[in-house]
Amino acid sequence: MAHDSDETFPEIREAVRRLCARFPGPYWRALDRERAYPTEFVAALTEAGFLSVLIPEEFGGSGLGLAAGAAVLEEIHRSGGNGGACHAQMYTMGVILRHGSAEQKQAYLPRIAAGELRLQAFGVTEPDAGTDTTRITTFARRDGDRYIVNGRKLWISRAEHSDLMVLLCRTTARAEAAKPSAGMSVLIVDMRQAVGKGLTIQPVRTMINHATTELLFEDLSVPAANLVGEEGQGFRHILDGMNAERILIAAECIGDAKFFIDRASAYAKDREVFGRPIGQNQGVQFPIARAYVQMTAASLMVERAAALFEAGQSCGTEANMAKLAASEASWYAADVALQTHGGFGFAEEFDIERKFRETRLYQVAPISTNLILSHVATHVLGLPKSF
Repeated sequence: MAHDSDETFPEIREAVRRLCARFPGPYWRALDRERAYPTEFVAALTEAGFLSVLIPEEFGGSGLGLAAGAAVLEEIHRSGGNGGACHAQMYTMGVILRHGSAEQKQAYLPRIAAGELRLQAFGVTEPDAGTDTTRITTFARRDGDRYIVNGRKLWISRAEHSDLMVLLCRTTARAEAAKPSAGMSVLIVDMRQAVGKGLTIQPVRTMINHATTELLFEDLSVPAANLVGEEGQGFRHILDGMNAERILIAAECIGDAKFFIDRASAYAKDREVFGRPIGQNQGVQFPIARAYVQMTAASLMVERAAALFEAGQSCGTEANMAKLAASEASWYAADVALQTHGGFGFAEEFDIERKFRETRLYQVAPISTNLILSHVATHVLGLPKSF
């Protein structure tokens, strides 16, 4: 595995590499076969402080910016691991850090930083409201000092392995709101108290080991003190978490792309067919080189988006473009690596097929490629909306 001389946060990256070396391919393959959660890996990351890099020092974290979190996740993926088991603990910080009350920060952040609480669930998507977030129907009705929540959420990952969830719901019906994005609010749900008392979690098995679920809310009671920010302004609040999510997942895609490029390059050098290394053939080396070019360009876009986020500037377009560029770079690199390995690419022991399946997700989630293109077309190029 070659490392760039100008890479950001070299000390953090090297420490993450050392930690990930304790969890090699066989560890992830076993989890993948059993669809099991990487409890030991997440515990090691937590103990090392990597999941609290965005939490301010006053609350027990490292107080670093989003770019540091991106470096952590990139290295996890480049090592052959998967940050999907824990990355929500980073991007949900954007909601609580920027919009949470002083009391909420004090109550949750020190315990999250210490590993006593897990904030891994981000409750936004619904069965009938995928990327059109304004059409969510999960409703929180105010009743004195509590909210009563009813509705459904789908594709909510890590809900079974989280103590807390950041939940987006309606507090005003869409038809009664001033505009479609108004009337939504953010609540912090204590999963430990909610499960079996108004919240039901149903696992959804998928082609990858992502611990995703469907959530059913039936008169779930949530303290009004758990409201994050202003009632009715939840969509605006959640955008910080969404932008952070897209940037961090873009960093994971960069890590995936580097994983595939590293593996393809190494295999092409060693594998001999017709008396010569297959990497000597331009038909093999050119696709790998193109994958490297695309990854490098996408990496610069990720760095740009992270810098804007850290500066508190508008970065929705940049976060979207970073996610699109990085996910396409990782998918191209995945296809190149599989093709380079030939039949061995389909063998579990090479880890290519597992990572191939995992990185395909990011063409769809957390936002689809087509919706990003629509955003750029209408918000940047001024083209008429298609919906």
